[in-house]
Amino acid sequence: MTDDVKDIDQPTGVETTGHEWDGIKELNNPLPRWWLYIWYATIAFSIVYMIIMPAIPALPGLGTNTRGVGGHSDRAAVADQIEAMRGERMAAGSALVNASLEEIETDRSLQQFAMAAGESAFGDNCATCHGAGGRGAKGYPTLADDVWLWDGTLDGIEYTLRHGIRHEEDPETRFSMMPSFGRSGLLSRGEIDDVVSHVLSLSGREVGDAESRQNGADIFAVQCALCHTENGTGNREMGAPNLTDQEWLFGGEYEDVYATVYNARNAHMPAWGERLDDATIKSLAVYVHSLGGGE
Repeated sequence: MTDDVKDIDQPTGVETTGHEWDGIKELNNPLPRWWLYIWYATIAFSIVYMIIMPAIPALPGLGTNTRGVGGHSDRAAVADQIEAMRGERMAAGSALVNASLEEIETDRSLQQFAMAAGESAFGDNCATCHGAGGRGAKGYPTLADDVWLWDGTLDGIEYTLRHGIRHEEDPETRFSMMPSFGRSGLLSRGEIDDVVSHVLSLSGREVGDAESRQNGADIFAVQCALCHTENGTGNREMGAPNLTDQEWLFGGEYEDVYATVYNARNAHMPAWGERLDDATIKSLAVYVHSLGGGE
């Protein structure tokens, strides 16, 4: 076959490309028109796009990519979105400040905003001690239940957040002080043993003999009942825990309770009102209140 002689496929009558493999010839059929039109359209679109939008990489002397006649900037668009979001949050934050805690609880949009903001603030400021989700740890109260040393209402939680517990620089802080009965020499080791036996018996455990528990009850009535009440049910106004349940902040084993009576446990909590704004404090109160179902 010479160059000026066309090779025609006999069954179809279509010119071939001259390529043949294993007796099979390639037909020189034109591309479908619809496919060509789409291809031409994409070429036209890409040209228009490169003119309007930033597209062509940095060229010598230009220093950056082409900016495009449309002046579009992803950075500017993101900045506008952030500014719009900041404005929305400022408006929601203002609404939180002006609303009471009860109004926040009953307003679904405000409550959702407060919950989201409170969860974020809790993770940044509170989870280090109280754990993720308020699960607590030894020496750090669990917030995911309804056992409260102080006030577990919305207003009570907000007050605790603002003023802290035993915060030396806040005159309105929640304050109580348990004596270190052993370290200060108020009770002997034997008397502390008796008190611990009695305290553990309040929650249904028998430790020591009956005489030890009775001696402990007599000492408890004189030294401890003022805060914990005669029955050991505690007093929230003084932050004195209930000793009749199975909830122990610093551990409920004999050694733990003995150490508490001997050395005392007077933990501190920051006064967050000095560090966080009103909207964040309220959001935290709503979030913490929700963890244990609230009071």
